[in-house]
This record gives sequence, structure tokens and C-alpha cells, in this order.
Amino acid sequence: MLDIKFIRENAETLKKAITDKQLNPNIVDEVLRVDENRRDLMGQVQEVRSQINSHAEKLKGGKPSDSDIAIGRDLREKLKDLEPRLTQVEKAYFDLMYQVANPAADDVPFGKDDTGNKEVKKWGEIPKFDFKPKTHDEIMEDLDLLDTKRAVRIGGSRSFFTKNDAVLLEYAVLTYALKMMIFKGFTPMTVPWMVNDDAMWGTGYFPWGQQDHYQTQDGQSLIGTAEVSLTAYRKDEVLNEKDLPIKMVGISPCFRREVGTYGKDTKGIFRIHQFNKVEQVVYTVADEEITRKMHDEMLGYAEELLQALKLPYHV
Repeated sequence: MLDIKFIRENAETLKKAITDKQLNPNIVDEVLRVDENRRDLMGQVQEVRSQINSHAEKLKGGKPSDSDIAIGRDLREKLKDLEPRLTQVEKAYFDLMYQVANPAADDVPFGKDDTGNKEVKKWGEIPKFDFKPKTHDEIMEDLDLLDTKRAVRIGGSRSFFTKNDAVLLEYAVLTYALKMMIFKGFTPMTVPWMVNDDAMWGTGYFPWGQQDHYQTQDGQSLIGTAEVSLTAYRKDEVLNEKDLPIKMVGISPCFRREVGTYGKDTKGIFRIHQFNKVEQVVYTVADEEITRKMHDEMLGYAEELLQALKLPYHV
């Protein structure tokens, strides 16, 4: 969530940033309007509470007159009217604040869809064959490493069983990635797979991504990445700048509904509802130069892993 002071001082810049993300820039004006109302009500509530305290102090040790009783009653009635209004406005305020998108860095390209993406680097060469190669799932099924037919009967679309050496390979890669990040100075952590709504809202996955997450009858959500749990790990705590950066690496299952992807990547095990992943998360100061440097460092670790596995990639 952005600081309201930042929003007040950078309203027009934010509107452009939100427009670039194809969201409604009017949210900024709405936030500022509700914020003004909220501050006005907060002032009124504070003033009435102060009057109530002063009035009570004035009457200490004496017998209140009918007029004093009436004044006290009127003040309490006024407060009784104001407090629910403030509660309602504060709820609207926070609902809106969660919807104000963070501005991207100045050099980030914008496009209407993924065709607007720009390749900045690539590594390795994608193999070329003089025959039509089999798909990954065909190869895996031929080698008795994958079973999707039985999995779909049990878990529905996009479900799969891995078997035999595929299981060993998956955990070997996960362990390799985890050990690599430990060597880089990251603290290894397992994480809660189910989290409360405040963790989802606080990390920005809600409200926009609510339909993409599985939610339980107890009001919790299955995480789509360990990033949610790790980012929320120190919620409501004040961190000392001298202790930063704090580097963590989490390993967990990830759960995604893949809503809106009907017909996309239906073959094989690319776009699936459940998978295991190693995730790196860093807490650092809110300074663009420092965060960019840290982002580049984390990107470098991901590239180092792919290069070690001799997997071609592009950024």
C-alpha cells in the first residue's frame, strides 16, 4: 500500500502510472476525496472526545447541574453519531487504498498485452532438430515418468502424477536451487501454505487476484507462491535499517486456479494447478537505486541457476 502523503503529493504522476497499467486512474481522485472526508471526521471525533474529557474533568468532585448533565449527554450522542460514520469511511478508505497500483520504474515498457514485452537479453541456443521432436509430456509418458490420464480422473483438468526418476529429478533441482541460495546468504524457510486475508491484501495479491486463488471454508487462501508468506513474515513489525537487507528463500507447494486460461497450454504440465517452487524474497530500504540493485542481483541468481542447468532463456 502506498503512503497517502505520497498519493497526495504525486496524484498526477500516479494517474499516469495507473493508466499505463490499464487500470482506472479515477481511483486516485476517489481516494483523495475519501481521505479528505476521513480526516475531517477524525478531527471531529477527536474534538468531541476532548470536550467529553474536559467536561468530565470540570465536574470532578462536584454535583452536576441539569445543564451539565444535558451537555454531557449531548456530547456523548454526538460522538455516538460520529464514530460509526468514521468507521464506515475508514473502511471505504482502506478498500480504495489497496486498489492504488504502485508506479513502475521509469524504464519499464508498457503494452496492451504480452506483445508489448521487450527482450533485453537471452542466453543459450534452443536446440534445432532435423525431425519433429516429441513434446515433453510424450517423452515422459513413454519413459513412465508421467501419468495425466489417471490424474485427470482424480483431480480434474491440469492434474498430473510424476513417477520414478521424474520425482527424483524434481527434488534434486529444488534441493540444488535451495542450497545455491543458502550459499548466496539467504535464510532457508518452509512457510505456511494457507494464509489469512491480510497476508494476501498486504502483499498485493488481493483484491485483483482473488479469483485466481483457492479459498477455504475457514476464510484462508492457499498460496500461489511462498512470496506471500515470506513477505508477510515480519508484518506489523518495525525493522531497523541497519539490519537490512534481510534475505530469505522459501520452498513450498504453490496453488493456482488458472482462471481465465481456458484453452491455453492445455497439453503437458506447463499451466497447472499445483507445483513446487523455490522463491527468493528480500526486505530492503525503500530506495529505488538500492531496490533496483537488489532486483538485478536476484535476477542474476535466477540466471545463474538456469545456466548451471544449461537451459536457454530470455529476459
